[in-house]
Amino acid sequence: MSASMPVTLLMLPPQTAITREWAARLADAVPGLGVVVADDEAQAAGAIGGADAAYGTLPAALLAGAGKLRWLQAPQAAPPAGWYYPALVAHPVVVTNFREIYNDHIAAHIMAFVLAFARGLHRYLPQQLRREWDPAPLDTGVVHLPESEALIVGVGGIGAETARVAAAFGMTVIGVDARRTDAPAGVAALHPPEALDGLLPRADFVILTVPHTPETEGLMHRERFRRMKRTAFLVNIGRGKTTRLDDLVAALRAGEIAGAGLDVFEEEPLPAEHPLWTLPGVLITPHTAGYGPYLDERRFEVLLDNARRFVSGRPLRNVVDKSRWF
Repeated sequence: MSASMPVTLLMLPPQTAITREWAARLADAVPGLGVVVADDEAQAAGAIGGADAAYGTLPAALLAGAGKLRWLQAPQAAPPAGWYYPALVAHPVVVTNFREIYNDHIAAHIMAFVLAFARGLHRYLPQQLRREWDPAPLDTGVVHLPESEALIVGVGGIGAETARVAAAFGMTVIGVDARRTDAPAGVAALHPPEALDGLLPRADFVILTVPHTPETEGLMHRERFRRMKRTAFLVNIGRGKTTRLDDLVAALRAGEIAGAGLDVFEEEPLPAEHPLWTLPGVLITPHTAGYGPYLDERRFEVLLDNARRFVSGRPLRNVVDKSRWF
C-alpha cells in the first residue's frame, strides 16, 4: 500500500478512556492514518464500509458490511471462544493479537506456583490458617529444583520466558509446541504435540501455557493425569477450557497427582461450592497471572507498530492463524 493513500482505522465499540486516548495518539503518530471512533453499533455499522482496518471485536453483522477491511487487531492476546467465528475465519482480513505483552508477569506467576509447591507452601498455608505448627518430616516435602523436570505445554512467548527463568533455578525444561520448531534458551528439548503422552511421565511440573483452541480444548483429562507422576504438579495459567476440572478433581482425590496451581478455570468465577477450593494440594488465583504494570502501554505499542506497518505496506506483527485461534 502506498503511504500516500488515505487509510482508515475504525475503533470498534465499546469505547473506554484508554481506547479514546489510543485513537488520538494513533492519529497524531501515524501520517496517512485516519482514525474513526465508533461509540455504538450504529456508528460502527455506518463506518465499517469505509474502514481498511479495525481494532476490537467485530460481530458477524458488521463483518458483512466490511467491503475494504484488510486488517483487524484483536483486543486481547487470546480472545474468548466464539471470537473467531466461521465467517471471520473465511474472510481474507488479517488478524493480529496482543501476544508477548504478558511474558514476564505470567512467567513470574508460574514460578510462584512452582516454588510454592517445591517448598511445601501448599501444605503450610492451610496450617497457618489453623495456627498449626506441624513441619513435615526432615528432608521430605521438598522438590529439589536442580533435579526436577518441567514440561511446558505451549512454548510461545510466555512458555519461553518461563523456561528461561526455570532453567535459572536449575530445572531441566522440555517443551511441547504446535508451531515452534526451534528450542528457545532454557529448553533442553522441544517436541511436537503428539509427543505429549510420552513426556508426561517424566515431568515433576506440567505447565500449561497454551491458548484455548479447537485442538487444546480438554487437553488435560483423566487419562493424561494418570500418565503423570504421582508426585507431579499441574500448573495452568493458559486457558481454563484446556483442563477438565471434574477429571482434575478425581485425579487429586485418587492421589494420581500431588497438586495443582490454577489461575484459569472452565467456569469463571470458579463457583464457591466447587471442591477445588478446599482440596489439599491446590493453590488458586482468580485469573490474575497476567496482572502487572505497563500492560496498556504495551498494548498500544503493538497497535501503533502494526498501524505503521499497515500504512507502509509492511508485514504485520503477531499475525494469527484464524482457523486455530492463535
